[in-house]
Amino acid sequence: MTVIKQYAVFGASGFGREVLPLARQQLDKQDEPYELVFVDDNPPAPTCNGHAVLTYAEWLAQPASSRNINIAIANSPIREKLVQRCEADGVQFFELRAANVVQLDEVQLGEGAILCPFVTLTSNIRIGRHFHANLYSYVAHDCVIGDFVTFAPGVMCNGNIVIEDHAYIGTGAVIKQGKPGEPLVIGRGATVGMGAVVTKSVPPGATVVGNPARPLVKPAP
Repeated sequence: MTVIKQYAVFGASGFGREVLPLARQQLDKQDEPYELVFVDDNPPAPTCNGHAVLTYAEWLAQPASSRNINIAIANSPIREKLVQRCEADGVQFFELRAANVVQLDEVQLGEGAILCPFVTLTSNIRIGRHFHANLYSYVAHDCVIGDFVTFAPGVMCNGNIVIEDHAYIGTGAVIKQGKPGEPLVIGRGATVGMGAVVTKSVPPGATVVGNPARPLVKPAP
């Protein structure tokens, strides 16, 4: 039996189906045999878009010279738990990057990122582990982004911004540029709603919406 490298995208729902083709395009350039599957603990079907769908336990049981995975789960606390699970089993993480991603000077990017088509990372940026940047989003100069941060499509993250761990930035949100030494800060676990225009820092755990972005006030029960 030939033992080959095993690659997987964790998650066979919407986002996983969008990004698995990026993995296939990358791996086809390596000129070595590989197997690429979906991993999902609640498989919707035995196959999806021409690739097998295995549970995590089934995937671990496959013969492999190496085992590599990317966690395509938008919910960041679940993403972190899955990362910890994979780490405990000695699974390695690989980056998914569209061929037309633009990355300029002095960008530090943590492991396990997903960079979808038309993403731009400009210069002097530091990004943590397992970052998701969806279609047409960008990160401008002098930004610092934490671990398990998620950008929906079309996020405009301007310069001198700090985004802490587990923040979620919704589709089409615009974050106003900060100042050198006085960055605009999106706090840990904060949510910026789709289309929001953020002009000032957002506290940890807060949800902001609108233009200009304001805290979301839930109606009284």
